[in-house]
Amino acid sequence: MQDQTTQDQKSRSGAVLTACLVLAALLLATPKAAAETLNSALAAAYASNPTLNAARAEARAVDEGVAQALSGRRPSVTGEASIGARHNDTVPGGATSTYPGEVGVTVNQPLFRGYQTINSTKQAEAAVLAARNSLRNTEQNILLQAAQAYADVVRDTAIVQLRRNNITVLNEQLRATEDRFSVGEVTRTDVAQARARLSAAQSQLNSAEAQLLTSRATYIQIIGREPGNLQAPRPLVGPLPANLQQAIATGRREHPAILAARYSEESAAFAVRVAEGALLPSLSLQGSVAYNSDPAITIQESVTAQILGVLTVPIYQGGGEYSRVRQAKQTRTQRMLEIDVARAQVQQAVLSAWGGLQAANASIRSAQAQIEASSVALEGVREEARVGQRTTLDVLDAEQELLDARVNLVIAERDRVVASYSLFAAVGKLQATRLGLAVREYKPEVNTRQVRDKWFGLRTPDGQ
Repeated sequence: MQDQTTQDQKSRSGAVLTACLVLAALLLATPKAAAETLNSALAAAYASNPTLNAARAEARAVDEGVAQALSGRRPSVTGEASIGARHNDTVPGGATSTYPGEVGVTVNQPLFRGYQTINSTKQAEAAVLAARNSLRNTEQNILLQAAQAYADVVRDTAIVQLRRNNITVLNEQLRATEDRFSVGEVTRTDVAQARARLSAAQSQLNSAEAQLLTSRATYIQIIGREPGNLQAPRPLVGPLPANLQQAIATGRREHPAILAARYSEESAAFAVRVAEGALLPSLSLQGSVAYNSDPAITIQESVTAQILGVLTVPIYQGGGEYSRVRQAKQTRTQRMLEIDVARAQVQQAVLSAWGGLQAANASIRSAQAQIEASSVALEGVREEARVGQRTTLDVLDAEQELLDARVNLVIAERDRVVASYSLFAAVGKLQATRLGLAVREYKPEVNTRQVRDKWFGLRTPDGQ
């Protein structure tokens, strides 16, 4: 029995040595790379994510609506030119030919457009604020997706390493079992059980490696580069709400999705007034100057100038204006209902994130306790197996329980990180400035100021 105990101890020492050699080989084979933190990955996503950049371009396009609305106050200038030939043949008098030409300029200055200009401007300004908050919401979503992608790669990398280490341990377990079978200490059933557990572990490793590939692909898609030497992320520990009710109230007050919905409803309300303005009279001041060459047989040239006040009163134009008013009112009703939808979605997100964070914290404590207990149990089962009180299957089961506990801890730590970022996003506080990311903050109001009062120019502020 003492010889057998010595042999088992040598087997365990050999398994530990083999695992260390494998780990050292992996470390030597991996090229050294600068460690990447979660904040650096979030900064990369903030700067280069195509979805976020597309949302910024969309917000810049909405800015142009203000300039277009303000153009209703400005004069319009048109030029006209014509040239031709005219032939007259009269009796008496005979045939005559003239070659009339005309050059003219007309200036039209709107004075009153049924309040459409002022309401269009307010509609566009509200649309700009809605677009800014939609952009903030997109920024939050991208940062949250980046945090999740980062945590997923870290989790799956750790699980793959645990699965590989488990393969090493089970290989040594199988070799030791085969040695004991050769001297008649265990049966063929023990060998088969050890071999079956090794095959199952290999299958689990293959699945873990496939999941890691998927997580890495998602990381590249969102962050824009290959995951390098990722450091273990830490959950956000900023000023979280003290309780669930406060979190819900903060989300309903500050979440950009709700603010965007409110400004969209405000924009829709002004759109109703714009549509109604088409039914009101309009007044404009119109001036023109025209030079005519050879306008008639008896006139060699003439210059005409005039200034007119033009009042237009719509009476009936087929009913299209009335339909557009009704349509605008229905759109406003839709926007009002979308505010309720946004509030419900934010509340659901807060509840989910709050519950997920609490569950993750509890899971971490449970997994840590499970690891401690499973480690003690495994040592006891191994000692009992050496004296014949436990079977090979008992040892394999104890090893599997310890492995499962370690995997559960890795998963729970990932869930805690993601839940903390999800909670910040749910209350509307997941922003680059609040996270302290080393990035140049994108300020959408800069483009708004640059294009608001621009009278001329085809190029955008960024040179396109």
